[in-house]
Amino acid sequence: MWYDKLTSLLRNKELRNKFLIVLFLIVAFRVAANIPIPGIGLENLRQFFAQNQVFGLLNLFSGGALSNFSIVLLGLGPYITATIILQLATMIFPALEKMYKEEGEAGRKKFNQYGRLMTIPLAAFEGYGLLMLFQRQGVITGLTPLLLLGSIITIIAGSMFLMWIGELITEQGIGNGISLLIFAGIVAHLPANIFQTFVTWDPTQIPSYLLFFALSIAIIAGVVLITEARRNIPVSYAKRVRGGKMYGGVSTYLPLNVNPAGVIPIIFALSILLFPGMVAGFLGGVPGMVGTIANQASAFFNNAWVHGILYFVLVIVFTYFYTAVTFDPKAISENLQKMGGFVPGVRPGISTENFLKHILNRVLFIGALSLGLIAVLPSIVAGLTGVTGFTFLIGGTSLLIIVSVVLETYRQINAQLQMREYDTF
Repeated sequence: MWYDKLTSLLRNKELRNKFLIVLFLIVAFRVAANIPIPGIGLENLRQFFAQNQVFGLLNLFSGGALSNFSIVLLGLGPYITATIILQLATMIFPALEKMYKEEGEAGRKKFNQYGRLMTIPLAAFEGYGLLMLFQRQGVITGLTPLLLLGSIITIIAGSMFLMWIGELITEQGIGNGISLLIFAGIVAHLPANIFQTFVTWDPTQIPSYLLFFALSIAIIAGVVLITEARRNIPVSYAKRVRGGKMYGGVSTYLPLNVNPAGVIPIIFALSILLFPGMVAGFLGGVPGMVGTIANQASAFFNNAWVHGILYFVLVIVFTYFYTAVTFDPKAISENLQKMGGFVPGVRPGISTENFLKHILNRVLFIGALSLGLIAVLPSIVAGLTGVTGFTFLIGGTSLLIIVSVVLETYRQINAQLQMREYDTF
């Protein structure tokens, strides 16, 4: 049971120290998320985030650091963006792809270093853009050139500090550091939501809360099922004789996730969907035809039905797109053929490639539909029950991240415990 794992973790001195280090680093992140940048007024910022859907979502993943305008207000956004850009660039630049895929550990270290260096200009650009945007909206006043420069330097330093903390957590071998920090930022809202629920408690809403939490349990179970679901493709290896020994002749399987793209399609879909509405909102005050068109576009994208349908469709489209980028049936088929492996009943080479594409399309259809449904569930359930304080329990990127991080962290802790059990033999 889980408490046996926890007891074993705390009894082992080495694992206990790693756990305490990870806990200390997460606390350091939460402290930094509540230290505001000097010279910035916060009350207008909080009102702005309460009324703005786009930045309210960004604030969720920074753990409130954005609405506090803290020294880590961008969270891990610049580092994640730099990593995604580099991964997509491997499709364009063969030298970068070779370094990432063929040069082993040394190549990956160099690749990661490029990501760290790219984080600096991205943090500067995003920080400057946010400051200028808030100044034009009247949220920030009195932003002198010296204060602007100091704020940008602070924002860059905060982003690099979080990146460093994330890598330190990863080195401990108890979960992925970047994922754990995002997880901590999401669940940081839970105490405030619980407190707000008790403050505004209305006994007449008891049926709504019961329905909400019943749906939450069912949806969380479904998300765990989709996250863990795999289609195992059987693979056999031919027998080979080398010297006086025989190799191969074994059977295994190739696991194919039902949702191989993870949360990336939801993030891409949100970026595309929220951008036109954000631009239309900024141009709505412009006089003339531009302002009229912007107001009409803003009303169109803010319509609940339009938003939900477009969101659902874009998640499905980006699920197929990102899987096509990251999963290459041709490369897998070639690697199997080189190692003497084959799918029973399927000829090696082009036939295996077509078979993998066929299986992938069938599995991906279920995964894409499930991911699209998870993305729009918060709006659906909130509309049915009227409960909005705990929407991260019923779907969207938040729930996927929470489930993925918990499962991955549990696997890594379990692997650490098993490794130490083997060392006693």
